[in-house]
Amino acid sequence: MRQAVERWLHGAHARLRSLPLLPGSTVRPARRNRAFARSTTELEAAAQSRMRWQVVYDEVRHRHAAGKPLLAIARALGLARATVRKYASAETFPARLPHGAGPSLLDPHVAYLAGRIDEGSENAMALWREIREQGYPGTSRQVHRFVAERRTRPVRSGRKPRSAKASASEPPGSETLLPPARQLAWLLVQPTSVLNESEAAVVSRVEQDDTARAVTGLARRFTALVRAAGKGNPVADDRDAAADIEAWITKARTCEAPAIATFASGLEADIAAVRAALMEPWSSGQAEGQVNRLKLIKRQCYGRAGLNLLKRRMVLAA
Repeated sequence: MRQAVERWLHGAHARLRSLPLLPGSTVRPARRNRAFARSTTELEAAAQSRMRWQVVYDEVRHRHAAGKPLLAIARALGLARATVRKYASAETFPARLPHGAGPSLLDPHVAYLAGRIDEGSENAMALWREIREQGYPGTSRQVHRFVAERRTRPVRSGRKPRSAKASASEPPGSETLLPPARQLAWLLVQPTSVLNESEAAVVSRVEQDDTARAVTGLARRFTALVRAAGKGNPVADDRDAAADIEAWITKARTCEAPAIATFASGLEADIAAVRAALMEPWSSGQAEGQVNRLKLIKRQCYGRAGLNLLKRRMVLAA
């Protein structure tokens, strides 16, 4: 279910990012919410990479609109089928979002560096040596980036420093950025009771879109049915559980999100197994575990193990 929601989000993420924040939902993160600045060379390389993928996206959309099968497009352009499917269903070019503030070795020393810069020390190498003595294990590269954002005096090369106010401030609209599709999909399939304040604000903002609200409702309902069955306490009895899943499939097949409708159609095609999974007390975990072990042994033989060798190794492993 989460993967189906994620596939839909890849195409709708740009539209959802334009939704306004709800009143009173401007929850700010407790730490920095953007990555350290990149060098001019890195920015130029990223721009060139974006242009190349934009051309690929346009070609995929053009061939898909002409009626070419996704598999044929993938073979002609040398792309993975998942990439072709993603581009074909995307309403706009699925550009990468601005880098978030992932964990950095420099984080424990940010306060110290900011204080030293306020005191007038803007020599990145000298600051790097200072924090290295305090236990910083990284190179000077991140320190140079950190100082470059806050530099107020010209460097020796004579280049003008970037405005400290402009660089230290967050990019326009950064407070309205949505999580990436994978993270957002995880939030949309969760019960509202397990979301914290900031996560609930994100979900409420996304649900302003009619299609997103329908997708979220369907995802929550489906996961609730699965979780109830997994705990051994179906909604009412077997008949009610079967009726619930069939009603869900009927409703999901009419969803405006193609990924959700396709997911529902796949469940309907294998409805007997779906009913058994939700209503029967038996688990296929033992069989799946044996299959996983067999695949592992075959891979250890680099895919060249015959049936006799596989059988012997399985028996000996047991």
